[in-house]
Amino acid sequence: MTSERPDPMVVPTATYRLQLQPEFTFRDAETAVPYVASLGVSHLHLSPVLESVPGSTHGYDVVDHARVREELGGEEGLRSLARTAREHGLGLVVDIVPNHMAMSPRHNRALWEVLREGPESPYARWFDIDWEAQDGRVLLPVLGQPFGTEIEQFEVDGDVLRYYDHVFPLRAGTEKLPLPQLVDAQWYRPAWWRLARTELNYRRFFTISELIGVRVEDPDVFTATHGKILELLDEGVVDGLRIDHPDGLADPDAYLRRLHEATSGRWTVVEKILADGEPLPAAWPVAGTTGYDALRHLDGLFTDPAGAGELLGQYRRFAAPQADRGGHYEATVRRAAYKVVTHELAAEVDRLTRAASRLCAASPDPVLRDRAPWALRTALRELLVRLEVYRPYTSGDAASVVTEEAAAEARTVFTVPEEAQAVEVVRNLVLGRAGDEPGHAEFRARFAQTASALRAKSVEDTAFYRYVPLLSTNEVGGDPGSPAVSPEDFHAYCARVQRDWPGTGTVLSTHDTKRSADVRAALSVLTECPQRWADVLAEVTRVGAGVPDPQLAWAAWQTVFGLGPADGDRVQGALLKHVREAGLHTSWTEQNQTYEEEVAAFVEEGPCGAPGQRVHDFRGTLEPWIRANVLGAALLHLTMPGVPDLYQGTEGEYRALVDPDNRQPFAPQELPSAKAALTTAALRLRRRRPDVFGDAGTYTPLAATGPGAGHCVAFVRSGEVITAVTRLSLRLAEAGGWRDTRLELPYGRWADVLVPGREFTGHARVEELFAQLPVVLLERIADVSEGGPEGSGVSG
Repeated sequence: MTSERPDPMVVPTATYRLQLQPEFTFRDAETAVPYVASLGVSHLHLSPVLESVPGSTHGYDVVDHARVREELGGEEGLRSLARTAREHGLGLVVDIVPNHMAMSPRHNRALWEVLREGPESPYARWFDIDWEAQDGRVLLPVLGQPFGTEIEQFEVDGDVLRYYDHVFPLRAGTEKLPLPQLVDAQWYRPAWWRLARTELNYRRFFTISELIGVRVEDPDVFTATHGKILELLDEGVVDGLRIDHPDGLADPDAYLRRLHEATSGRWTVVEKILADGEPLPAAWPVAGTTGYDALRHLDGLFTDPAGAGELLGQYRRFAAPQADRGGHYEATVRRAAYKVVTHELAAEVDRLTRAASRLCAASPDPVLRDRAPWALRTALRELLVRLEVYRPYTSGDAASVVTEEAAAEARTVFTVPEEAQAVEVVRNLVLGRAGDEPGHAEFRARFAQTASALRAKSVEDTAFYRYVPLLSTNEVGGDPGSPAVSPEDFHAYCARVQRDWPGTGTVLSTHDTKRSADVRAALSVLTECPQRWADVLAEVTRVGAGVPDPQLAWAAWQTVFGLGPADGDRVQGALLKHVREAGLHTSWTEQNQTYEEEVAAFVEEGPCGAPGQRVHDFRGTLEPWIRANVLGAALLHLTMPGVPDLYQGTEGEYRALVDPDNRQPFAPQELPSAKAALTTAALRLRRRRPDVFGDAGTYTPLAATGPGAGHCVAFVRSGEVITAVTRLSLRLAEAGGWRDTRLELPYGRWADVLVPGREFTGHARVEELFAQLPVVLLERIADVSEGGPEGSGVSG
């Protein structure tokens, strides 16, 4: 092993994500370094490392940006990990969270000072608080019941106020006041948690009131919250960054430019979720995204479009979904968006409405005058729910996102034409056509921030649990309404990535995927045999036998099919989260105990009981084709343009459901598998040949010919490495196999990286290429030697 530290300015060849938590610390990660290094990656990718709420299993609830988290081993533990990683030729990439901090005053010193001193605190500029609302007090939605019911639970203890486990600072001089007056005299207002929907006056992460927005657009706040990370970068402890949720920032463009300058251009990727066809802002000084756009294209490639359509029809007949219960995807998203914008994000929309009202009242343009707040609020809602991306960017072409078509549709909800003009007023404010004063810029930023929260909550956390014909498509960045990706579209996507963002991240499984890649690969096979799946469901389904609702039953049977034999508690936990996120019969805030008990009983007796064995048996008959999907997706991920990020444990067989199931402490793979061997071989090749896969490399599709041509997806990287995989292998088998399908290889001799000893030249028969595995990885070793005719096929 080498002790030389990797050049921090170099783009990684591949990264390996470790999910740090109190049960898996820097010391544990250090122990895992030799194993991870042996895989062939160039960098460890660490979840957030700064001080967070004690016990946090994810680290996104930061409480102190100036300290490395003590529960993980503190700064010395991180530095020791970095030294060990360097000794094994690895650098470190870390996840940072610029958008928010934990709303936990007793752990968050900066927030504590703001609650104690109010808007005059030097830390008040840190947090995105609307001091004009709530009579200049910060609403704290922490009470289990209304204030009058809970007042007896408050206790003054010296200079702090206690409420169960919560501790709040007291404003100087208020300690001796009677309790009700004491509470009223503070810079904060402890309130019933249900008031967060409509009364909250600080920006939060999505709809999570426990996370408060940070004003990182302020240069002083940027400096204070990035000092430690920049120090670690400058000293070579850390080499690159993953930026969490840039859409939540007031000005992502300016933030990323400032970060780029402060880090001297270190490799940085952003967790930007792109809609189908949406480009990453070209001006952003980043290497690219964290890779959910790649995930969508990889999954879609192994989804049969015709079978997906047939599966949708079966789903509608089986589950009979109506209204917002998920019969049609676009309608499901729209209904979910209406619910979120009128309930969970009501406080954010109210803040936007007040801002729009002020701008209209103060505008010199008479067209903007006399706009009723209710009309502006309605216009805001109607435009927000019609956005098809996470966030409109005014630095780009925002008019292409907040379209005239959307505005025209929004105007139809008004009965008075003059009131409908509020839609155009709001649209002009959003597009910057109504002025460039500071208030207008702030309005545009808040609209964009609210849009991203709405999209995430209504799509990822609601619609994906209501529209469930094929669970493998319901991932971040995915499009369940159009689940399949053709080989031509996949190649076009890869060519764009290589041209525009060759250093971008790519992923298949993450700490946020609802199902790991291996689970999704199995589910995709159902699109190749939808009628067989329907027959199996007919066998295991008994009408009226404790099924709480057929839509949940459909999702539950698919869950156990994708996961395979598993601990019933894991399935129960995932499906309980499923029904609460869907919000149709129960939810996180209005739990229907009777319904949830019925769900638990059904899951135990059905999918996790004896009938579930029939599903497992059926899965067993499909294992060859599931294996083809697993290996095919893995190899494409590791050799396509971009920097592959492997989530912990996914180098081998890895079947996991939504968090917390997918965030268990890491343990190195012990059993060898074809996937592990493939992963290691491809990663080592990438590390040995960075020129082939890097910025200066090329991507060229290879087209097969013959009856099975549509089932072979192949490409050449820089004229030196060939990847070929089997697509829709069950359909291929039913059609008679490869027969005389051939793949014309570029001139030269090509050695099989995965099955040593095999070589190919010329017009290779695909059946021979895939004789050992449903995938092949070839490396050019030389030109064809004289004396042998090109086209000799396989040898060795």
